[in-house]
Amino acid sequence: MSATGSLLTSLECRACCTQVEANHLVGPCPTCGHALLAVYDLSRVDGAQWWAALSGRPRNLWRYRELLPVQTMEGVVTLGEGCTPILSLASVPEAPGLGVLLKDDGLIPTGSFKARGMAVAVSRARELGASALFAPSAGNAAVALAAYGACAGVPVRVYLPDRNTEGVQEICRRYGAQVVTVPGTIRDAGEAGRASERGRGSFEMSTLREPYRVEGKKTMGFEIAEQSGDAGLPDAILYPTGGGTGLVGMYKAFQELRQLGLCDRIPRLYAVQPEGCAPVVRALREGSPRVTPWETPHTLAPGLLVPAPFASERILEAVRGSHGGGATVTDAELVDAMVDLARRHGVSASPEAAAAYAALRHLTETKQLRAGESVLVYNTGTGLGFSVDQLRSALKGSGNSSRDPGKAARPT
Repeated sequence: MSATGSLLTSLECRACCTQVEANHLVGPCPTCGHALLAVYDLSRVDGAQWWAALSGRPRNLWRYRELLPVQTMEGVVTLGEGCTPILSLASVPEAPGLGVLLKDDGLIPTGSFKARGMAVAVSRARELGASALFAPSAGNAAVALAAYGACAGVPVRVYLPDRNTEGVQEICRRYGAQVVTVPGTIRDAGEAGRASERGRGSFEMSTLREPYRVEGKKTMGFEIAEQSGDAGLPDAILYPTGGGTGLVGMYKAFQELRQLGLCDRIPRLYAVQPEGCAPVVRALREGSPRVTPWETPHTLAPGLLVPAPFASERILEAVRGSHGGGATVTDAELVDAMVDLARRHGVSASPEAAAAYAALRHLTETKQLRAGESVLVYNTGTGLGFSVDQLRSALKGSGNSSRDPGKAARPT
């Protein structure tokens, strides 16, 4: 077998400093229950030589294989994920004076950035001997897990909130996954899934409850750095935040690149959430060390309906450590942003992804984004599975059909 050259050495818990061997399947920290993160021996690589060698590698996320956990090339499960384009948005009246970029992960396999995390996590789980996989999901993660499980030949069960569309369930079943619907939110789906799977020998793939999805998400940061080239990293990155793995992953990527001497700063990371479910933004605003569950969560963006993200300490660490912040937007603004991105820029964005674009105006008005800065909006998924007309009808039914900029803008 051919080695990837992975520099993975161990797993560590940032909460209690426990070190865990990385050669067997493991979930949260066995000592305190917090998230484990992968550790690499960066002293074994010449950063400049490694960075230069990337140009001759295939255009997918596995080009960064030394800083990913999979040990052999035969262990890689891939559908060609990664290396999505960064677009320059020519005219954004809501953000005067800013250079606005958009990274489009709506073009990735399965239609969302979830493919990044699942490609790496499923590859590593299979390599370590997992016989079955399961996860709760609001939709996109379930589709990605089902697809990569099929590619890997590993059985998959997904637990979906019963408010999920029949379309998501059908896609998961088409990939061969078993679908279980659960009343409530993704938090309820997670609790039901863990209870049901206990003793069945399956391995949980939930956000930050296993250590390798964040490694796949880390490649978002690597790609932004590589694609930025001589122009340099953007000053800020706006990211729609549900489970928050992408923020943790990008922050980890920029830290590793800085250790390798490949970047001298970290872009400010901004968590964007809907008004009806904003536990991360609330914690940032209040200076809390962790989130508290959001009461009566509601939003039209299913991927952002996460009332209590796991390992929220790591999410808050990423935002604060990068000197970033957070903002909320209304559901009406999400839908308007979907239309603006499509008609003004030719970009298909889901309601979740549109949140980051909608936040541009709020963050500009509050001077968190300043004229002359370069700002990257992360489009986490395609909007092809959503009907704007149906979303607008849902808005009218909820009484949330008008904009209220003063109420919507609650940045930290």
